[in-house]
Amino acid sequence: MKIISTNIGRPTTITWNDKEEQTGIFKYPVDEPLFLGKTDVAKDTVIDRKHHAGVNKACFLFSVDHYDYWKSIYPDLDWNWGMFGENLSISDFDESIIRIGDIYKLGTALVQVSQPREPCYKLGIRFKNQSILKQYIDYGFPGTYVRILEEGEVKNGDELVLAEQSENGLTVKDFFELLFMRKKDPRILQLALNNESLPDYKRERLKKYLPKL
Repeated sequence: MKIISTNIGRPTTITWNDKEEQTGIFKYPVDEPLFLGKTDVAKDTVIDRKHHAGVNKACFLFSVDHYDYWKSIYPDLDWNWGMFGENLSISDFDESIIRIGDIYKLGTALVQVSQPREPCYKLGIRFKNQSILKQYIDYGFPGTYVRILEEGEVKNGDELVLAEQSENGLTVKDFFELLFMRKKDPRILQLALNNESLPDYKRERLKKYLPKL
């Protein structure tokens, strides 16, 4: 797994529900290295800090391997790395293998997989079509946020090297699919509840799906 592109965004004004607001989802490749801080990527734009950035969403990674699939659905868009709002476009990144809680060495930083990206209307704005939200959920490869265990610098060509694998076994894809299941898979639900690398609020919300005794 290797960084193909480092991407940051500038404040972009959009219109949603007849109101103007700003977003940082419009990210584009940059030539310089990125510094991964504890709560965000230096020089990146984060407008809505309630739902983005922070300890559990300090940096967003997305696989370049999925780009061809999405290009086939949206061939008329102006394609470039960063299209999904990712800070790091990564090759050979497989959410069906990578586990919540896995720790990786990346450049001079040490990062931990924390949770998948859940799409919102701003992705629909970027793609000029809100239908992508359901398509993104159905496709099931959402990319992942990481928390920064050790701050550091990353650049194009740096490899994502596994330093410690989670023993829990819950993959990014497993958890993403669990979030949108109407009837929760009890095995995956229990894995999620037992995975201490997931944010506490995520696990707390899932407790309501436990069988009533």
